[in-house]
Amino acid sequence: METPVLVGVAQVSQRTQGLDEGKEPIELMIDASRAAAADAGCPRLVTEAGSIRVIRGYWPYQNPARAVGEACGNAGAETAMTPYGGNFVQTVVNRSVLDVQAGVHEVILITGAECGHSRAKLRRTGAKPVWRSIDGTPDLHIGADVTMGHPAELALGIDRPIRMYPIMETARRHHLGEAVDAHLARISELWANFSAVAAENPHAWLREAKTAEEIRIPSATNRPVSFPYPKFMNSNSNVDQGAALLLCSERKARALGIPREKWVYPWAGADAHDHYLVSNRDSLHSSPAIRFAARRALEWADWQPSDLDRVDLYSCFPIAVQVAASEIGLNGELPLTVTGGLTFAGGPLNNYVMHAIARMVEVLRDAPGEKGLVSANGGYLTKHAIGLYCTEPPPRPFRHEEPQAEVDALPARDVVADHRGLATVEGYSVMYGTEGPEVAHIAGRLDGGERTWANCRDADTLGAMTEQEFCGRPMDLDAGEARF
Repeated sequence: METPVLVGVAQVSQRTQGLDEGKEPIELMIDASRAAAADAGCPRLVTEAGSIRVIRGYWPYQNPARAVGEACGNAGAETAMTPYGGNFVQTVVNRSVLDVQAGVHEVILITGAECGHSRAKLRRTGAKPVWRSIDGTPDLHIGADVTMGHPAELALGIDRPIRMYPIMETARRHHLGEAVDAHLARISELWANFSAVAAENPHAWLREAKTAEEIRIPSATNRPVSFPYPKFMNSNSNVDQGAALLLCSERKARALGIPREKWVYPWAGADAHDHYLVSNRDSLHSSPAIRFAARRALEWADWQPSDLDRVDLYSCFPIAVQVAASEIGLNGELPLTVTGGLTFAGGPLNNYVMHAIARMVEVLRDAPGEKGLVSANGGYLTKHAIGLYCTEPPPRPFRHEEPQAEVDALPARDVVADHRGLATVEGYSVMYGTEGPEVAHIAGRLDGGERTWANCRDADTLGAMTEQEFCGRPMDLDAGEARF
């Protein structure tokens, strides 16, 4: 049995000025892959990879791993790709560690990239990027696409993270018994701490530290988006960023002369998902899947949450960080990111966690013996992956846990679509347009415990929802419309 070790990491970015400048995502993947080998002190390492694994992105390539391999002098490597999902970087690392440990491959390259910044600039002119065509079918597909939207949610336009996560945020606020203003102050302080970390991260997209006031108060640069989140509490996908990780066996690292100070060992990993449909979850303010997955990984490593020195929790919105910290059992004293998070370090869609792992490797190399945890999240706080890392070799082989049976055994709620009559507000978001609040999306609870959904468009009510607590209030529903 081999001992897997991460030996090379790289992060690349570009800030183009003209519309015809810059590289496309596949070129960033190639650059990052070569840079990861250089980071390991072994440029030939990229040509040694038996498998090249790419995280699916917002681009048209069918088999980008083949193009990466050809560009790096490794056209014969196995190719692999994932579906969409922010969890898949850590999931692929977990799978790859097992493959190296079992001797399936001596070296595995993992990479991904997005060019949201370039794409956004083109979109403002009405144009679309013209990126190269990469045909073919990967040799291996890691993960599967799943449906994560209930018809009752989709019928009301609750079809994107930007609409669902704020509902979870207000549900948690009510669960904690916080006042609206106090809650906004607290989560803006949380995000200010993330911004401060990004300011010290050489790879971060936004390195100017922002205060809590700048983050929570709407301004010309911080427009309201989806209450309680203004722009500076949303993931920032307008970035051109790529990253790569090189994993190999300890034996291979020695044979290639890779310096010992470059090595970071994966100790344990876990994957689990909450009920795929938010409508069916028992609670909107918790995640049993994170709890069980983190517990299993930590138990195998014989670590306690208090043993962790470095953490990066998936941070698409403040609610994701709060839930993960609570479920893992973090005490609030430990900084919850090593990158600065998806708002400030950058949110290259599904590939953020590759940047988190790369940065974790860097900070652990600078602090030998410290223990790190990375969490990954896909969907609507749905799919989760956990990874534990340390520069010291683990006392026993890497183990990957999937405590899915424990999650699946938990209660699930029935859904009543188009309910007519009374319900109680469980959580809500207020969506903004160019002229102000446009619609509130509301999760409701019926007397029998079922969940239902509604919208509200009354201007006075929308304004009040941004100032007062509406969770726990009764509402009268009629064909998906709520009245208070």
